[in-house]
Order: sequence, then C-alpha cells, then structure tokens
Amino acid sequence: MTPYPSDLKTLWALVSHYSPSGQEAAAVEALLARFRELGYTKAFRDPAGNAIGVMGGGPRQIILLGHIDTVPGEIPVRIETLPDEGAVLFGRGSVDAKGPLAAFTDAAAAAGPQAGWQIIVIGAVDEERESVGARFVAQQADYHPDYAIIGEPSNWQRVTLGYKGSARATVRFQRPLSHTASQDTSAAEMACTWWQALQSQVAARNHDKQRAFDRLQPSLRGLTSGDDGFTEWAELHLGCRLPPDVSPQAWYRLLTEIQPGGEVQPQGYAISAYRGEKRTPLTRAFLGAIRAAGGKPGFVVKTGTADLNIVAPVWGCPAVAYGPGDSSLDHTPHEHLPLASYRKAVAVLTGVLTRLTAPAP
Repeated sequence: MTPYPSDLKTLWALVSHYSPSGQEAAAVEALLARFRELGYTKAFRDPAGNAIGVMGGGPRQIILLGHIDTVPGEIPVRIETLPDEGAVLFGRGSVDAKGPLAAFTDAAAAAGPQAGWQIIVIGAVDEERESVGARFVAQQADYHPDYAIIGEPSNWQRVTLGYKGSARATVRFQRPLSHTASQDTSAAEMACTWWQALQSQVAARNHDKQRAFDRLQPSLRGLTSGDDGFTEWAELHLGCRLPPDVSPQAWYRLLTEIQPGGEVQPQGYAISAYRGEKRTPLTRAFLGAIRAAGGKPGFVVKTGTADLNIVAPVWGCPAVAYGPGDSSLDHTPHEHLPLASYRKAVAVLTGVLTRLTAPAP
C-alpha cells in the first residue's frame, strides 16, 4: 500500500528524491518516468540535465518551467495532519519548488493534447545556484512560447507578475601594512567605512519608495581580511536585490563611486528585475480558472529572484509565476505543502491550459 493518495503520485515521486543543486539526476529520472506514465508525447533529458515533457505536437507552445533542484537540508518525507491546514506533505522542495512542478506535470496530463499546441513541462536544474537549466533553455531556438508559466509558490489563488533582480559582488580594499600603533586607517576600517557610506546612499535613494519591490536591498554576506607581511587587505561580500529601475550595471557603477574606493569584482550571474503585464490572455485565463475553482484571485510581486527573470525577457511572451504553497516556508526546516492547495492548483492550471488552447469562437 502506498503512503499517499493516487492523485499525489507525481508530487510524492519528486519530493521523495532529495535533489539539492548539483544532485538532481535521480529526481530528473523520476519526473521523466511520470511523463511517460501520464502519456506525454515526448519525454527526455536535455544536454543541461533538465527533464523535458511534451504533450501534443502543434506549432504553438505553452511552456511550464519549474525547477527540480532544492536548497540543501533533507526533510523526512511524510504526510501529517495539522490543525489549521489539514493534510500536508512535509519534505524539502514540497513548496520550493517541486510542488509547483508536480502541479504542472499533472495539469498538462489532465488537459491532454490540444490541437495545434505543444504543452511543454520543464524540470530545470540549478535554479538555487546559477540557473544553468533555465539559461540553457532560454538559448534554444526550439522554444518559442506563446505563453510561459514559471513554477514558484504563490498560493493557489494568487499569480506572481514579477520578481526583483539580483547582483553579487566582492569589494576589495588593500594598502601597505603599517604598525598597529600608527594612526593609519587599516584595510578593515576602510571596508567598514565604505559599507556605512553605501548604506547612506541606499537610504537616500529609497526614502520615497513605499514598496519593498521598488527599493534597493543590499546585504553584507561576509567580511574577510588578512595580510602577507607587506600588504593588508579586506573584502566585503555583497548581495543586492534590485528594483526594476536599477539594472545590474547601474548597481555596479554605484559601488565604484562609493568612497573610500575599493576594487569592485562582480560575482556570478547578475539578473535584472522583471515585471509582466497584468492584462493579457494569460492573466485572464488565470483569473477565470481561479474563480472556477472557488478562489478569489489576486496578483503579487516578490522581492526574490526566479527563473522568470531569465526566460521571460528572452521569450517576449506573456509570462507569470504560479504554484501552490506558502513562500514563507521556502528553505525552512518545516517546509510543507497543504494537499488541498496542491489539488486546487492542479485544477487551476488545467483550466488555464484548456482556456488558452481553446479554438477561437
């Protein structure tokens, strides 16, 4: 006897395969197996390691892109009943973001092949690090969607229109080593003075911004220092969430203008903010499907960053993020997904797909 109801097979299969970034292979195979069991037209692993499932074979496309990796920290997978939430599934990724990916998979199967359309479900790798999977997908000419839905928890009644951007940097300060009894400013002191100056600049820029989505949000992630007997140094390791009106390039320029000057070294991949339109055929389909499932739809923007930021500007089509779950549980030791919310999300997504692919009257 299985420990889960039959309609939760996809969700259980994904969450039960622990898959922190870089270790997604077993979860990818489990998702490919579900694509085949559910009758997808094609199921394969692409060169980046993403799991791809295609329903139908028409020229028009709807892409549902979720991520199959998680942050580290394995949580025993189990179903429990909580007083205020009913039956819930505990497990790493149940919310962020295997729950949304499983809902995509089940909804595409429920909608089935639609004449003239491909419904493409992608389980992308590495989203929690550098989004290798989404970056690869965005570069492939085979993908030219009319609509895109990105799998992130939003609560089944809400649709996410946008996410802030992000940028990381190391700022290095260096000077000749001097005696500790001297009055010279140390490299570590220079770094601290620089950080305080940056905070003042950011506070001035943010003073009239009412929403967190519109503010610069820098964070100091680390401070290291040392010397080699002749030269001393200090490094600040920074992250920043970027609003729509500040590009990564503008942020890096700001860092170079702060005094006392340090050497700014961008780290990893910087991502610009993205906000989609509220009035499109895609959002109208969501509004109708949420209402049909008994919900009260709403739109949100979020202060994190997601694969939506990477693929939507490239594809240039209506795009949103959606999925069951409470995003405040992301990355926490008690991550869990209410099963009623999961089932509602599957119904909503099925409704969205059938609405978008319905022949014009």
